[in-house]
Formats: sequence, C-alpha cells, structure tokens
Amino acid sequence: MRMRTALVAGTALGVFAASGFAADAKTTHRHHARAARGPSEMALLRDEVDLLKAKVESLEGRLEDARQPQQAQIQALQTQVQTAQAQAQNAEAIATANQTQIQTLPTTVATEVKKATPKPNWSADTTLGATIFADASHIDYKNDGGVRQPQSGTNFDIKRLYLSVDHKFNNVFSANATTDFIYDSGAGATQLFIKKAFLQAKLSDALVIRAGAADLPWVPFVEKLYGNRYVEQVLLDRTKFGTSTDWGLHAFGSLAGGLIGYQVSVVDGSGYKAPAIGTANRTDHLDVEGRINATYHHFTVAVGGYDGKLGKAVAGTTTYNTAERFDAVVAYSSDQFRLGGEYFWAKDWNDVTQANPLKVNKSEGYSAFGSFNFTKQIAVFGRYDYVKPQNTTAPSFTDNYFNVGVSYSPIKPLDFALVYKRDKVQNGLLNTGNGKIGTTNASGLGSGYYDEIGVFTQVKF
Repeated sequence: MRMRTALVAGTALGVFAASGFAADAKTTHRHHARAARGPSEMALLRDEVDLLKAKVESLEGRLEDARQPQQAQIQALQTQVQTAQAQAQNAEAIATANQTQIQTLPTTVATEVKKATPKPNWSADTTLGATIFADASHIDYKNDGGVRQPQSGTNFDIKRLYLSVDHKFNNVFSANATTDFIYDSGAGATQLFIKKAFLQAKLSDALVIRAGAADLPWVPFVEKLYGNRYVEQVLLDRTKFGTSTDWGLHAFGSLAGGLIGYQVSVVDGSGYKAPAIGTANRTDHLDVEGRINATYHHFTVAVGGYDGKLGKAVAGTTTYNTAERFDAVVAYSSDQFRLGGEYFWAKDWNDVTQANPLKVNKSEGYSAFGSFNFTKQIAVFGRYDYVKPQNTTAPSFTDNYFNVGVSYSPIKPLDFALVYKRDKVQNGLLNTGNGKIGTTNASGLGSGYYDEIGVFTQVKF
C-alpha cells in the first residue's frame, strides 16, 4: 500500500514539475513575454495536488478494503493447514502406537495362551496305533505231488494284528511297545508276541540308538521299497532266511541330507518270537546285521549282511558253523510306479548245529517286484521269487513263487487288493510264510504247491 502511495505521489509531483517546466519553456520561448506566475496560480496548483492526493488516498482505501477479505481467507486457510498438520501428526503418533501394539501382540497372545493352557500329562506325548493284515481267500495247498493239506479251503483270516504305543519323553528320548497277534496253524491257536519293545535316544539325524526289540536293518527296509507287505512277506522273511525284529542294540541314521543311510544291529539272533524270560533266549554269541544305502532322485541301492549263530549258541548246545548272509537291493520308486530287485546269498544258514561238513549248504535267491498306478487309488502289481535253499547238497531243490493283483486305496489308511499267489517247491520241503511246501519223501524227490486267490486288506489307524 505504501509503495502505491509513493507511486501516486511521484506521479503527481511529476505532473507538477512537468507543468512548471512547460511553463518555463513557453516563457523562454516567448522570449520572456510573460512574467512568472503569481500567487493565485500557485494556490491552484496546490489545490490540484491536494485533490490528486485525496483521490490517491481514496484509491488506497478501496484497495485496503478489497485486500482485507483476502487476508482473512488466507489466514483461515493457514489455520486450516495448521489444524490438518496437527491432525496428521496425531494420526501418525496413533499409527506408531498401534504398530507397536501389533508387533507385540503375538508375544502377548502366546503368553496368555500358555497361561491358559493346562499342563500336559503323560498322554499328551503318547500315540496309540494299530495295523491289521486280513484276507478272505480260497487256498489249494498240496504236498507230495497231490496230498491235500489241512490249510486248504475258503476262510477269513487275520494274518497280523499289531498294536503299538509310542511315548515321547522329550526331544531325545522316546519309547515304543508293539505287540503281534498271529494265528499258529500248528498249535491251532492265536499267539501273542512282543514284536517291538525299545527305548530310543535320538542324538541327531546321523545317530539314533535303540535298546531292546527293534527293527533289524534289512527286512523292514526292503518292505518299504516293496510297498505290499500286507499281500506277502518279502523274500528273506517269506523263506525264513531273515526276520524283521530282534532283541539287542541298534544304531542307525542318515547323512548328507538323507542321501546316505545306515544301520547296525547287535542282537541275540533268536528273533522276536523267542520268549524273553529266564534263560531261554540267553546266548553265548552275539550276532551282527548291518546295512548301508543310498537314495538319489527316487533311486535306492543298498547292501547288507548278517553274521552269527542265530540264537543257537546256548548252554548245552554245540554250534559247529556260523551263519552268514549277503544282501543287495536296487529299486526305483515314484508316485506312479515302483520297480525293484533283491538278491541274497547265504552260507550255513540252516546248518549252525550241523556237525557233518558234507551236509552244510550255501543258499541263494532273488526277487523282482513292481507296481503301476493308473490313478491315485488304483494300481496293478506283481512279484516273482526264485530260491535255491540247499544249493550245495541239493541243487535241484528250488522254490518258485509269484503273485499278481490289482489294488484299490480309497483312503490312505485303507488298502484292498485282489490277489492270486502261487508257490511251487520241487525236490525238497521249504518252510515258508504260507506253511511247509514241497515233499516229505525220504528220497527228497517230489513237489508241492500252494495256490491262493482272494481279497487282501490292510488297515492302519
């Protein structure tokens, strides 16, 4: 406003000066024709200047009146901005406080839940389970070329019933107890065995130790590769050249992220069916069974072996030989199909107490198995075993076994399979998982066979 006043005043003075200069110029031009202005003219000029000043002041007043509302609006806007800034700062402070509460909320919730959770008792770390192998089938079982055996006919059978209890003491120590119910056709009664009873210490993935009756290194390992244990025992278990569990000390683990695995068991050699009371299963010789395996991109290879007296080194019994066995398996397993083969070689397996060196034997056999899944629920499978139990003294003594079937798994814990099995033994009598098959002739010549067709099932819970 002051600048505008100065400009107006300057303009007025300029006009005044110009008027005087013009008058002087005219006077000079006219050779001073006229004399200097008188007092009256000067008074008029002053009046004009005063009038101009009044106009300027009037204009300034009008400008001031026009600016006041604008200044009020600006001040109002500034107040609004300041208020908004204050609100933003308050909101930021609230957000920071909320973020702090959110970050601490999980800890607070976990603490409160822990306070509210009742202290666990022993059952919180205990798991109960059961596995049942059953079948409804027809059996045609004949020895000595055609003598029908009592096991022949149609019936429903419970082949195996495992009841298990697992308890975890902490991250290192745990325990397991598993019972095995089985029907003994010779005794005509159901028998109960302790299949597993061990205390476990898991020191790391590379070293787990079990003390008691626990899985042996070979048979349970091949069962997992085979995948159809409920249909039939694997090669060694079926022909009695091995068993699944035994009493002793067991160490196993995995290395290189699961690429390499191993197990070593030092056992009494009697197997889990020997009674664990008194001196009945005491031994003067500890047996050793071991395995090392590698798994890569669905492929598994493994080798193993056994050395010992098979529980026969007891008081009052003389052992002349040591049973030896070499094992090998290779398998491929995926979600769609599996394919595998197993081989074993044994020496003096059934001749630990044989005094005559001319009657001891070497044995060998192999198994090939496979399955293909058409869908997640339906698959076809098959297997073939060939064994020479007494390859040294009776090379014509052979066992030929096969099974074929189709399986259906509606849910994970339940499996059904329609299966046909045939086992033919020539020129000898072989003790198998399905009974003693072959001939009882003194000459050792003759044959026996076992045919079975039916529905086999596995239930786990």
